[in-house]
Amino acid sequence: MSYLAPSEFVTKMVDAGESKIFMSTRDTIIRAYMAGAILALAAWFAVTINVNTGQPLVGALLFPVGFVMLYLLGFDLLTGVFVLSPLALIDKRPGVTLGGVLRNWGLVFVGNFAGAFTVAFMMAFVTTFGFTQAPDKVGAAIGNIGEGRTLGYAAHGAAGMATLFLRGMLCNWMVSTGVVGAMISTSVPGKVIAMWMPILVFFYMVFEHSVVNMFLFPSGLLLGAKFSFMDYLIWNEIPTVLGNLVGGLAFTGMTLYATHVMTLPKRQAAKAAKPRVAA
Repeated sequence: MSYLAPSEFVTKMVDAGESKIFMSTRDTIIRAYMAGAILALAAWFAVTINVNTGQPLVGALLFPVGFVMLYLLGFDLLTGVFVLSPLALIDKRPGVTLGGVLRNWGLVFVGNFAGAFTVAFMMAFVTTFGFTQAPDKVGAAIGNIGEGRTLGYAAHGAAGMATLFLRGMLCNWMVSTGVVGAMISTSVPGKVIAMWMPILVFFYMVFEHSVVNMFLFPSGLLLGAKFSFMDYLIWNEIPTVLGNLVGGLAFTGMTLYATHVMTLPKRQAAKAAKPRVAA
């Protein structure tokens, strides 16, 4: 499936991070908006499957379709730019600054939230016939997710917060591996397979993804779930964002960069200095 060597696709990661930092505000927000909306649709799709079949594995198997679509279309998730943008700064690409990285993160966050919230409103409207009746089974299930993954963590205090943070780390370890998966092949089937596998793991294991949660929790609030917007921010979104940042950058971005890019000049120098053996 036209596999690229690690040294090749890690260089592509750095190049991608650089291009995202210099992308215009308009393009960054539009691409992030569409990514948030498509991932939200995929989450709604997966919850619907789980409710109708009673088989969470089926929903997890099919959820990655949204991730695949948005990355093949060139849209951006916060979890992806958490990994790619800092690599351009670490690699000392000309003109790349910490301010540029933070600007990229901020714009993508805003775009992702706007896109996910748009779909959240549509889902709430559809499942209640324009807010004229109680939500259907899918809407009720989404409301229960919001309560369980805010108040449920809060009930455990510091241990709950630590659990939430670690689930965020584990999530973006897998999701960022999916982001890299889009770069390790030059064929569409190869990209799809490489992206599908880690996204299946994250979703089935119920790890915490900041952008998916931008859909699930506002949806629950719109449907009258018994938790507050501050519960959502403090006991889910903020710790999840921080966990996603640390997990993706530490387990995926830096491990690949440190072992395949930082060592590349040393390998090239050693190869050049190696004496040739006469034939």
